[in-house]
Amino acid sequence: MTAGTDHAAESPADPFQDPALVNTTDGVITVWSDIGCPWASLALHTLRSRVLQRDVDVAIDHRAFPLELFNKRGTPKGIIDVEVTAIAGLVPALGWQPWTAPDWQYVVSTMPAMAAVQAAKALSVGGLRASDELDHALRQAFYIHGRSISVHSEILAAAAGCPSLYLPALESALEQGRGYAEVFTNWRTAAALPVQGSPHIFVKDRYAEHNPGVQYHWTARPGEGFPRFDQYDESWADVVVDTVVAP
Repeated sequence: MTAGTDHAAESPADPFQDPALVNTTDGVITVWSDIGCPWASLALHTLRSRVLQRDVDVAIDHRAFPLELFNKRGTPKGIIDVEVTAIAGLVPALGWQPWTAPDWQYVVSTMPAMAAVQAAKALSVGGLRASDELDHALRQAFYIHGRSISVHSEILAAAAGCPSLYLPALESALEQGRGYAEVFTNWRTAAALPVQGSPHIFVKDRYAEHNPGVQYHWTARPGEGFPRFDQYDESWADVVVDTVVAP
């Protein structure tokens, strides 16, 4: 999912060596995304599944690509609903379900959830592994269980099931507003550096791909037409894993 406005700015000479864009630590995959973006949730499901199948030790560094800041509005429910339907129809293993709760309970903002994922990176909370577990739990809460992850209590409920996360430390961090500054910093970085949208996946200076493996088009402009999801090639995840574990 791409932002609706153009915030392009002049990039550094070698942005793929810039730690603001990509985590250059060995064994780390950097993923820019919005939790409310179904395409990003598909990519992360594929990536995590492949890492688990191959039993490799890699970490995911989540960077926020907050669509509501780029677009100056919450992502419309109608767009997310039809994207979820298209994706879940082609990849039923996701287990996604239609939103069945009242519309007034719908997720109006993913900023609190993305801030929590950033806050979880603190070593006192659990670090990158806890951050990734929380990102996964929040996406499951939204796409499978229809939970309103805009709400503080729902974020904590998702966090409670993350084995690497120390819940009291996250609670304290969120009470102090931790994570929000990082989301805004990520937003400005994404606008200035070559982040094309949600999701965009990087491995050092060796791999960069926006919405990998996906072939789709809208039958009319988003909000009026429907996304036609033509094909999904999951082999991109093997390329990423091979790249990140290569010596």
